[in-house]
Amino acid sequence: MQQLTGADALFLFLETPEMPMHVGALHVLELPARYRGRFVVELRRHVRRCLPLLPVLCRRLWWMPLNLANPAWVDADPDLDAHIVEVGLAPGSDREELEAAVSRLHSVLLDRSRPLWKMHVLEGLAASETGRRRVALYTQLHQAAVDGPAAVAVARSLFDLAPRPRVAARKSSRRTGGAFQLGVSEMLRGALASEAQQVSQLVRALPSTVGMVGGALARIPGIVSLLGRKTGAAAQRGSAVGFAPRTPLNVTVGRGRAFACVSVPLPALQALAQSQAATLDDLVLMLVGTALRRFYGKRRRLPRASMVAAVPTGQRTIAAARADGAASMRLVSLGTHIADPLRRLAHVKAANAALKSTEQGLKGLLPADFPSLGVPWLMEAAAALYGRAKVADRIPQVANLVISSLPATATPLYLAGARMTANYPASIVVHGLGLNVTVQSYDQSLDFGLTADAKAMPEVRELADALLIAVDELLLTLSSLTGEDEGTQWASALELARRQLGASLTEAASAALGNVVGIAGIAVGKAVSPALTRAARQAIPRVARAMVDEVIVQAVSQAKRDLGKAKPAKRAARRAARR
Repeated sequence: MQQLTGADALFLFLETPEMPMHVGALHVLELPARYRGRFVVELRRHVRRCLPLLPVLCRRLWWMPLNLANPAWVDADPDLDAHIVEVGLAPGSDREELEAAVSRLHSVLLDRSRPLWKMHVLEGLAASETGRRRVALYTQLHQAAVDGPAAVAVARSLFDLAPRPRVAARKSSRRTGGAFQLGVSEMLRGALASEAQQVSQLVRALPSTVGMVGGALARIPGIVSLLGRKTGAAAQRGSAVGFAPRTPLNVTVGRGRAFACVSVPLPALQALAQSQAATLDDLVLMLVGTALRRFYGKRRRLPRASMVAAVPTGQRTIAAARADGAASMRLVSLGTHIADPLRRLAHVKAANAALKSTEQGLKGLLPADFPSLGVPWLMEAAAALYGRAKVADRIPQVANLVISSLPATATPLYLAGARMTANYPASIVVHGLGLNVTVQSYDQSLDFGLTADAKAMPEVRELADALLIAVDELLLTLSSLTGEDEGTQWASALELARRQLGASLTEAASAALGNVVGIAGIAVGKAVSPALTRAARQAIPRVARAMVDEVIVQAVSQAKRDLGKAKPAKRAARRAARR
């Protein structure tokens, strides 16, 4: 029996139907040529072979008497028929159906009477570009058992570097067999001994903790200035110093989830980061900030102050079998109040560097374990009350969203003989932070998983599309500044304009032409091509001053005016279709 640490147990105590505390991932898999049969059967067989390497999948919770203290982990044999299930999608399904399925499954709590994990094999996907059959796998792992990096460790035990699965080395079991039994008095004695030891450790660490806090507070004024906050007299007049601006994300979350995913070429991002003396983390933060600026700017809900991201750090190492390291959080300004992309990137770099220095001073401040006697009652009641009273809707927030990254995987991976083509993380949203963006680099791409509260951001797919536009915009800005030839700049500008115009043109064509959207698309393309050309020509000399958005808005307005004339547009569509 191994008692949960205080940090791990918190994920159990804080969990409610509105706040599931499991992490997940959507893996897209390409099956071998001429594959026959059900992949779920082969996956169960593969997991059974790998279980000796996966002790975290072979344990369940054992609750203390009267729930007085943290529960413990005890050995348990997982029922693979219950833990690995098949989910049918409509034949020919693709990204949209996958995202809808993950949105639905991610809001379902894991069964606490079993080991805290589950796998869903999603059948019915359209074939790959090479004509091979595809399936998707959505996995759930409870954060009390494994955090993000530890989940990657589980994946590394399950996935192979070659199509042929490796043979897992068999380990001799130390289990005695039969059901786990422990007397009430034994459990209470063990829990009380653990409590006494934790109190002793906290008392010994108190002097050094006070010193770390003092050193960190000395650096706060410079950090607050990077967040765009006022200090001094402005703070005395009531300005919120150090708080994030209020956005639609900072609300009490509900039971629904919205999920979207997108992949960005990794070599292009690495080249961008190198050219700007930035890290890949800096670039990810900047791109998410750019996407949020576009998303809320379009809705006229962009706050004047910069939005702030909470960036988890100091999580468990991959090699750790349990949470014995301290976790912490950085608050990084995303520069959403800055129009110029390069100035926004410089702002993010400075903010991230400043917070990293403070993080070094606070490392080890938050203990991974602490006394838990009576904590289960207190935390479960507080979590329920916090949600019911909608406290997050009323109090200031220190961040608007969570952005986290997982360890990279540089080589292609295989699962039960199937090649993984994409790996999209799905994470946790909590009251007051209705969006979580998690990224992981896999093979030659950077895969983004965007998990949002279904009411706070139902259009999370649009934010994922805005991430692609942000990459194009940054590439175009840098190409104009580095003196690339006009033909290359034109191609980049046209691609950016097409992406930005796509959604608006689809909406306008649908409203103006009703059921003839299909053939109208041809006419729309011809009608707006002059506008696209003008947009590209105007964007090139002005892109360094971040004027692309203004050009695109003008092009969209002109396109909508043209599409308002329904009859001429219909005739043009018919003529285009005949040609």
